[in-house]
Amino acid sequence: MRAGAGSATIAGHESQCRGLDAGAVSELQGVARFKFREGKVEQFKRLAAQCMEIVRTKDTGTLQYDIYFNDDQSECIVQERYRDSEALVEHAGHLGDLNEAILATGFVSGALLGEPSAELRAKMADSEVRLFTPYQSM
Repeated sequence: MRAGAGSATIAGHESQCRGLDAGAVSELQGVARFKFREGKVEQFKRLAAQCMEIVRTKDTGTLQYDIYFNDDQSECIVQERYRDSEALVEHAGHLGDLNEAILATGFVSGALLGEPSAELRAKMADSEVRLFTPYQSM
């Protein structure tokens, strides 16, 4: 390593960390874990297909929307990424009543990772979704 390269890297990393403190990271990630009620997995799959179609055709800021099942399909993970808080609010609006129907298929726990806007924080106030804000990132 040439002289001074390490300090430049450290300075760059410090700059990134200051950016986190200032709220520079706007992308949000969501993780939801479903444990299905007996006999509800097929209903979930039908509803999830409708959600996927909405995401593909209407959402403008959804960057990732993936669904993973365990081997016996008794549980799944939904992994989501949004450009920013506005994109997540838009997505929730597009899903509308489907969200309630999906939640009725099982027991759900969720986490939102990132720095949501004040508007999104207010909308999440009564939510079971846990918020995790950035500490360190590269």
